[in-house]
Amino acid sequence: MGLVMLAVLVVGWMLRPRRVVVDGLSMRPALEPGDRLVVGPGRARVGRIVVVDLGGGRPLAVKRVAARVRGAVWVVGDDLAHSTDSRSLGWIARGRIHGVVWWRYGPSDRRGRVAPAPSSDSTAGLPTIPSTIT
Repeated sequence: MGLVMLAVLVVGWMLRPRRVVVDGLSMRPALEPGDRLVVGPGRARVGRIVVVDLGGGRPLAVKRVAARVRGAVWVVGDDLAHSTDSRSLGWIARGRIHGVVWWRYGPSDRRGRVAPAPSSDSTAGLPTIPSTIT
C-alpha cells in the first residue's frame, strides 16, 4: 500500500499545473499582456501554445508551435512583428519546453480556452521553415 501511495504522490507532483502571466505583445491577439494561464504537461503539437526556454539568458516565453521534427520544435509568436522566436533562434530542443497552455484563468473577462492557431491565411507570410536542424 505504501508504494501505491508514493506512486500517486509522484505522478500528482509531475502533473502539477503551473501558473504563468503573459508579458509582452508577441502572442496577440490570442494572448494579451496580463493574461494568466494554466500550463501543464502535454504534447507540443503544431498549433499548440507552449512555455519554452529560448536560451541566451532570456526569460521563459509563451510561443506557438509551428512545426516539429524529431527532438525539436519551431516556435513563433502570433504577432510576428513583436516576437523573438525560431525565425532568429532556429529549432528549439523539445527538452526546453516547460509545458503546454491548458487554460486562461484571468482576467475574468477573458477566462476560458485560448484561441486556436491563426488561420492559414494569416500565416501565409511566414518564411519557409527549414526542414533540417542545424
